[in-house]
Amino acid sequence: MGEIAEKDGLTDEEIKRILTEYKRIAVVGMSRDPSKPAHYVPKFLQRHGYELIPVNPTADEILGLKVYKSLEEIKEPVDIVDVFRPSDQVLPVAEQALKLRPKVFWMQEGIYNKEAAELLRREGIIVVWDRCLMKEHNRLFGSKPYASISKL
Repeated sequence: MGEIAEKDGLTDEEIKRILTEYKRIAVVGMSRDPSKPAHYVPKFLQRHGYELIPVNPTADEILGLKVYKSLEEIKEPVDIVDVFRPSDQVLPVAEQALKLRPKVFWMQEGIYNKEAAELLRREGIIVVWDRCLMKEHNRLFGSKPYASISKL
């Protein structure tokens, strides 16, 4: 996909509302490796009261939670689908997410797939891209500084 040409257009108030109202997050590409953002960002969210549903085809348990192989295995409602996958792998994730009908589809920092964003927006799903859930939480709520994450 290359560089991200446009912004998602969401205001701070909209991001704050997402982070306040939506608490059940399916994390696609969640990692077992504590040094990777796909591990320490969800861990941060868990510590701040969010319910995580890890999705990773190569793991059985992460942070003490059962891991689903794909979004298609999840049967309970999901508020946010948080994506830690390369931009060129996001469209199939978006197609699976449509079946779950999340309120928000969030592509982490550095991730953007225009086709996925358009598909989901047509279905009334809020789409966020090129933003880190943890950094946005820190910025808007003054939660633990980013530098202290390694101590979590």
